This record gives sequence, structure tokens and C-alpha cells, in this order.
Amino acid sequence: MSGQLADQLGQVTAALCAGAGAWLLAGGAPARHRARTLAAGGAPARGVPPRRRPRLPRALSWVLSWALARPGSRVVLCCLAAGALLGVWGRSPLPPLAAALLAPLAARWWRRRREREAAARRREAVIDLCRSLACEVRAGRPPGPSLVTVLVPERAAELGRDHRAALLAAARYGGDVPGALRAAAARPGAGGLSGVAACWEVATDQGASLAAGLERVAEALRAEHDQHEELRAQLAGPRVTALMLAGLPVVGLLLGSAMGAAPLRELLHTPLGLACLGAGALLEGAGLAWTAALTRAAERSAP
Repeated sequence: MSGQLADQLGQVTAALCAGAGAWLLAGGAPARHRARTLAAGGAPARGVPPRRRPRLPRALSWVLSWALARPGSRVVLCCLAAGALLGVWGRSPLPPLAAALLAPLAARWWRRRREREAAARRREAVIDLCRSLACEVRAGRPPGPSLVTVLVPERAAELGRDHRAALLAAARYGGDVPGALRAAAARPGAGGLSGVAACWEVATDQGASLAAGLERVAEALRAEHDQHEELRAQLAGPRVTALMLAGLPVVGLLLGSAMGAAPLRELLHTPLGLACLGAGALLEGAGLAWTAALTRAAERSAP
């Protein structure tokens, strides 16, 4: 029964690939013909009506556009494609099913990675804002117009469109700038803006030097950022080692297939192979989860 299902899955996948290739070839031929005609210095023939490029159904194109626009959707599609290929190769429905179950975890991992990268860029943007604002204030400009000037460049876009707009409105029209700064500091990586808000309040209420306070905040944020990057560099070794060890079973399967041992047949179509595959997958997942927990604990315990 599993062999028939795998054969049907392979036929469906081959039909989809053939249809996609035919659609691409049919859509690309008129474009190539027009390009060659124009490159030769001629004009397209008037008597021959242009061939219309076939289009996907509107509902299917909308679904694809919506899926690709969501964060992590490409990772999900790659997981599903890899599972389908392994299912066709191993003549078993288990790889597509496992890929469908693991796709949400892969999308979650991808979203967390994107969030960490965005938080790192936001830290850099906050440090640049502190230094630029300190330079503007030391040049003799009032704090409000200085903040407006600093928020105009594109590097301030990392703070978020809504928070940036609120800061600009508060700085231009005499609003609650410290409150807007604290609201923007709630985003991951922008916590340094709370120090800017404290400096702003002290400088406004007590007449203290805003530039000196901002320079101290920028130095503290830079030192914290450098320490965080150094810790990430030290933890990169264990992470890479864990990923290499996790990829060794895949290398073993490829070597066994190249030698003609057919390891997927034994793993997917025999009771002992299924038991070994399940135990190996559980141990693999446990090892990766343990390594990730250790690295997260090391990052949280850092001062």
C-alpha cells in the first residue's frame, strides 16, 4: 500500500514539474524572440499577433503571493519540497509527512532568527541616534530640532514607522518626547532609548548638559553591544559543531546510497529500520534542543 502511494506521489510530483517547465518555456519563447528581433535592429512583425503569456489562475497566484509574503514561508516551502523529493526517492509517504510536521518548527526558527537580526540592527540604530543627537546639541542647536534632524535619515527607520512618527511629532510640536522615547524602547533591541529619555528629562527639568549624558549612554550601549557580539562569537563554535554532528547522518545516507546499499529502503520499509529512524530522529532533536538551551542560557547569564 505504501509503495502504491509513493508511486502516485512520484507521478503527481513529476506532472507538476513538467507542467511548470512547460509553462516557463511557453512564457519565455515570445520574450526571447522579441529580444532577438530588437537586438538585430528590426521591428516585430505586424501581421503576426503577439502570443499571450499564459497566466496562473487568479486564486492560485493570490495564494502564492500571500504565502511568499509571510515570514518564513520560503522555509516552509523548502521543507515541503525536500520531504516530497525524499518521499519519491525512498518510495514512502513518511518523508512528506515528517516535512509537514517539521515545517512549523522551521518557520518558527526562521522568524526568531530574523527577530534577532532586527534587534541587532536596532541596537546599532539607537547608538547612532545617541551620537548624532549629541553632536547636534553640542553644535548649539535646540534639542527638539536636533532630534528631528537625526530622525530624518534612513538609518532611523529601524526604530519602527509608528514610533518614528510619534517621535517626530513630539519633537516638532513640543509633545512628550520622553514618553515617545520610552514607548519606542519597548521594541527588542531599542532599550537604550529609555536612557535617552532619562537624559532628556534631566536636561529639560534641571538644565543639565544633554550632550554629555547622551555620549555616556552611547558609550555604555556600545560596550554592551560589543560584549554581546563577543559572546555570540564565542558561542558560534559550539553551534557549528552541533550542526555538523547533526548533519553526519545525512552524509552517511548519501554515502550508503552512492555505494549501492539503499539505506532509505531499509529505514523506511522494514520494522527495524523504522525503529532506528524514529530513535535517531528523537535523539537528534533532543541534542539540538539541548545545545540551543545551553547557548540561550549562556546568553541570558551574561552581564
